[in-house]
Amino acid sequence: MITREEVLAKTIKIIQDNVPDMFGSELKEDTVLNAEGNVDSMGFILVVTKLEGEFNALIPDDEWDKIRTLGDLVDTVMKYAEKGGE
Repeated sequence: MITREEVLAKTIKIIQDNVPDMFGSELKEDTVLNAEGNVDSMGFILVVTKLEGEFNALIPDDEWDKIRTLGDLVDTVMKYAEKGGE
């Protein structure tokens, strides 16, 4: 079973590797990721799909709109990774 800390660390790495220009070097759980924040829609889709692949989680499209911060994204990945994508 994965831990929240593992998901957080991997999420930060994926963001830094794939959309490095959208953030400074420090990402916190309250960092805004959606269109109100620093990630454009394509960057957001890229990060979410990479996380889905990494953790074998299928996040329903209607959940994507609820993700606002880094912490929200981690919690959503945990929710669907634990359910095996159900």
